[in-house]
Order: sequence, then C-alpha cells, then structure tokens
Amino acid sequence: MSGAALGMEVVVVFFLALFLLHRYGDFRKQQRMVLFGTLLAWYLCFLIVFILPLDVSTTIYNQCKVDHKDHDLGPTLSPPPANHTVAISSVTPTKSDVTSCYKPWSYIPDGILPVFWRVVYWTSQCLTWLLLPFMQSYARSGGFFITGKIKTALIENAIYYGTYLLIFGSLLIYVAVHPELHLSWYQLQTIGITAANTWGLFLLVLLMGYGLVEIPRSYWNASRHGHLLIKTYFKASKLMTEKADAEENLEDVMEEVRKVSESIKYNHPLRKYIDTILRKCPLDYQEKMGRNMDDYEDFDDKQNTYPSEKSLVKLHKQVIYAVQRHNRTRVQWQILLQQAIHLEDVAKNETSSTHQFVHSFPSSEPAGWFSRYVYTPSVEWYWECLLKRWFYRLLSVVLTLFSVAVVWSECTFFSTRPVLSLFAVFIQLAERDYNYLYIEMACFITIFFLCTCVYSTVFRIRVFNYYYLASHHQTDAYSLQFSGMLFCRLTPPLCLNFLGLIHMDSAISHQKKEPTAYTSIMGSMQVLYFIANGFYIYYPMLIVILTIATYFSLGTRCLNLLGFQQFMGDNEMTSDLIDEGKELIRREKRKRQRIEDGENRRREWKERYGNPREDFTARNRSSHEMKETSYSDSVASHTRQAKYSRSGSRAERDCIELLQDAEPLDFNADSLADDALDTESTRHAGGRYLSMSSSRNRIFDDV
Repeated sequence: MSGAALGMEVVVVFFLALFLLHRYGDFRKQQRMVLFGTLLAWYLCFLIVFILPLDVSTTIYNQCKVDHKDHDLGPTLSPPPANHTVAISSVTPTKSDVTSCYKPWSYIPDGILPVFWRVVYWTSQCLTWLLLPFMQSYARSGGFFITGKIKTALIENAIYYGTYLLIFGSLLIYVAVHPELHLSWYQLQTIGITAANTWGLFLLVLLMGYGLVEIPRSYWNASRHGHLLIKTYFKASKLMTEKADAEENLEDVMEEVRKVSESIKYNHPLRKYIDTILRKCPLDYQEKMGRNMDDYEDFDDKQNTYPSEKSLVKLHKQVIYAVQRHNRTRVQWQILLQQAIHLEDVAKNETSSTHQFVHSFPSSEPAGWFSRYVYTPSVEWYWECLLKRWFYRLLSVVLTLFSVAVVWSECTFFSTRPVLSLFAVFIQLAERDYNYLYIEMACFITIFFLCTCVYSTVFRIRVFNYYYLASHHQTDAYSLQFSGMLFCRLTPPLCLNFLGLIHMDSAISHQKKEPTAYTSIMGSMQVLYFIANGFYIYYPMLIVILTIATYFSLGTRCLNLLGFQQFMGDNEMTSDLIDEGKELIRREKRKRQRIEDGENRRREWKERYGNPREDFTARNRSSHEMKETSYSDSVASHTRQAKYSRSGSRAERDCIELLQDAEPLDFNADSLADDALDTESTRHAGGRYLSMSSSRNRIFDDV
C-alpha cells in the first residue's frame, strides 16, 4: 500500500476539479487555454488539501521512530536539571515509549513528498502570479489575431509585472548596500514565500470570517421554507432588472454591429473582422444582418467613413461581453423560476392530507426507475415537507459547533502549554495511540471545513459584473481564471494556518518536532522574525471581529445604505421588491400554464380527428389542374390590376393557404391580452431592425 493512497487521491482530485469546471465553465465554447489554466489551478489547490492529511500521518510516524530511537539512547544521556519540573515526563516512560511504531496504511516513502510539494507549490505560484493574469487579459482581449491578443495582454500586465520587478529590485539594492547582510538564495526564496503567504493570509481571514457564519446560517434559513420563498421572490425581482438591462445592452451593441456591417461591404479589407464579430452574435441577429447585405455594392463607390481596426477590436470585445451576459441572465432566470415554483409547491403540499407530493407542472419526460420505485410521491412528500427541514437544522447546528471551535482555536493556537487549540488536542490524543486512520480523518474533516468556508465565499462573492461564478456553464473566462488565481493564493496560507492549529508548524508552536514535508519547502520563517512571531500569530485573532460583523449583517447594511439593494426583512424597499418578484413569478406561471394547456388541446385534437393536413393535400392535388387553366385565362384581362394589386392578392392567397394548413389555435382572453402586449413590445424592440426583417416574397417563395 506504499504510495497507493497518494496515487488514488491524485486521480480522485482530478475528476473532482474536472466536475466543478464542467459545472461552471463551457467546454464547447470557451478557449482551450482558459479551460486548461483554470483546471490546472483548481486541481493543484485541491490536491494540496487532500494530500496534506497524509503528510501529517507520515510525519507522526517519522516522529515516532525518532522518539523510540532517543528512548533507546536514554541511559547514555545526561540527567535533566533538578529544578526542571516538566522533565519528569522524559524520565517516566509513557505509552508512546513502550508501544512499538507501526507503519500507517497510507505511508509515503521518504523523498517523495518534498519533491511533490515543491512541484505543486511552485507551479501554482507561477500560475497565480505570472500565467493566469496574462491569460486573463488574453481571453478578454477583442483582438482578431494571436499576436494582437498577446500584445494587448502584455500592455495590460505591464504595471502588474513592473510592481514585482520593483519590489525585487528594491530588495536586491537593500542587500547590496548593507554588507553585514549575507542573504543566500535559500533565504531570498523564503522571503518570497513569506511575502506571498502574508498577502494570502490577509485575504484568507476576511473570507473565512464570512464563511464561518454564513454557511451555518444558510442551512438554517434553508430549513425555513417561508423565508426561503420570500428571498427567492426578492432575487427574482433583482434578476429581472439585470436581465432587462442585459437585453437592452445587447440590443445597443447589435445596433452598432448592424451599422458597421452595412458600411463595410464584402470586398473591404476589414470585412474579415466583421465576419468574425458576426460569428459571435446570436443566431437570430446573424440571420437578420445577413439578409440585409447588398453584396453588389462596392465599398469604393461611396465615400463613407469606415471604422478603424482599433474600434473594431473594441466592438468585438463588447459583443463577447454582451452576448455572454445575456445568455447568463436568461439561464439564471429559468433556474430561479424553477426554484420558485418548487418552493410554492412545497408550501401547498405541506397542508396535504394525502401525503402525496403534487407538482404544479409535472415533467414531460417519463419517470425513471428511481422515481417509480424509490423516490415515489409519498417519499418525496415526507422528505420535502417534513424531514428536509430537520436535516438542515441538524446540519446547521453541527456546522455552528465547528465554526465556534475554529474561532476558539484561531485565538489560542499559539499556546502550547497548556494546549488550548481544540484541534491540536484531538490530534495529540490520537497521536498517543498512533491511530493513523483517526488522525487522517480528523485532519481531512478540519481542513475540508476550512476550505469550504473560504472557497464557498469565493464562489458567492460578486464584484459587479467583472467577477461572478455562475453555475450551469454560464461563467465567463475572466471569472474562471480569477477564481484560479484566488485559489492558488489562498491555499498555501490556509494549509499553514491548519498546521498551526494542530501544532505541526514548529515556526509557530516553537516545539522541537519532526517538521512536515510541506513546511520544509516553506523554509524557516525566522528570516523575517516580526512576521513569524507577530503577524502569523496575532492577525488570525481578527476573525472574531469579522464573525461578529457577519452575524449582525453589518456588510449587508452598509451596502444597502450605499444603494446596492440587499435582502433585509425590515426594509420598505425589500418589501416592494418581494411583491414585484411575486408578481413576476405569477405571470410566468400563467404563461407556462397557457402553453401547457395549448399543447394538451393540440394533442387531444390530433387524437380525435387525426392530422387534417394530409386530407387537405389530397384534395388540393385534385383541384390543382382546374385552378391552373382558369388562372391562365384570366391573366391577360387582369394585367393592369395586377400591376398595382399584385402584392395584395398574393398576400391574400398566402394567408388563405396558411389558414387552411394551420392547426387549431387555442383562444382565451388572457392569452389574447398577453399576446397583444408581447406583439407591441416585440415591434417596439425590433423597430430598429425593420430594414433587416425578411420580405414577404421570400417567405412564400415555395407556396
């Protein structure tokens, strides 16, 4: 089993990172370089988290061998001083001294972990500080060629890279002018690692303070169906506003594209750039603009002002952003609508006496074996209306206890005598019996909870429309790579903080123990004494203030005062948005109900009367020859009238044939009113594209 656990976790973590990237990214549309960079960053960070417990158990086993070796050499050592009271334990043999060390099942041979950590750490640091910022600018660039995108990325990151060179150059000058300072390459490397970890720890405490409170509270609120439904109404109102803004922005950008496409014809040197931009537009806009092209016109015939290549690059960037934002808001609206309908169904079924869960809009797909035999309507009712809320409450209580333990340990982990950190107490109790499985499980659960608090905050935060991780393949390339940068910067200080909580970092606990392979590549923090004994120890205590501020929603209240509407139950604006969201959900449900009723009536019509289109085709063929002879006799007498009324008579014939060929329509007053409103809004929104609409002759060419 030597090394088998390491290989198994390497494979499992890869598929976990691939699953998350598939959930948030889009493998079909996004660039391969963006997907590969994000996948590599996430994979390396998750790998550090999963492998670190194995490093802890291996280090404890190595420490056990060292202790037994010292115990065998005990009689040759000098006796301890008489006034040293704590030295009694070194004379009296403990259980760990008489118990033989046995190799853990997940033991990793010597020499593998140091090389592994060095490769993983420096690869992640190169990604977060060098490659991912460059790839971010490259993905956002609106250039049409690779060289143009690379040039834009280098210009945008010039200040970013220049800051690194300035800091490094200042450090070298400082060392050069002080002859008493003899810093080796190892010490310079340690200073760089310390600087990166200090920046990451500063951000880590902020994100963890929010997650320690918000994660347990989110599960507790999820158990309150009424509160969750009201918050969903609030989200629906805000999302509809964002969706309307995205649609308006897309219309404006498409109008600019249309004007540019009409001014630059097919034989213009810049036409290839226009074609690239058009391929990024939605399909319906591509068809409208394609039908309005007059290819016979030459761009030299008219003295028009043509846009420059730089303006086309800017327009290309705007098109990419507008299309992605429009698609994201549209998908999010459908998901939120489905959630609101489900919560309303739960509220209705709570008072059901039959204990059978009934959906307002049952799925049209046939039920699988899981729904037929396991997750039946009765089981679904007991889970959704009874058991789910109690499960979430119990989970919230457990997570709250974990959060309290983390806050207490963050404030007391520097105390080694007595040991006040709860996680250090648990690990040391297991270390006495050398229960490696318990040690690995305790380490994994602890670090997994810490990572959940930090990473979930990264997935939840939103910086306007520049950074936002949206599920269902709706995250843009910039946000994916930004999340990869944050993960690579937060994971190393998170692991060091975890090792400090369990007293496995000698730089913080000041104990002479066998160092882990992870801390060995970080170097000795004593090169920067004020950081090792000051910032790393006392700054995590700030987490107490952050958790209190998050508990009382101080950040939400501040954002609300600044004009960013947040969900607050005692606010008048929140109540108005809730009422608006409720009306939006009710309107969407009526629309969906009308569509479903229409499909049911069409299905009943076909089952009762069959398909009348085939009968009409047979009758039409028999009378076709008679119509041709009568029509040829009357052509000469109606030539003058046809000159002025040809389009009208053609339209009448087209309408007659369409009415004869149409399926039965459903009619009620609500649908008529809504369709009228939809028609007016469609005409108003599409008025600017009137010249691009399809002609009547083109529609009925084949009639």
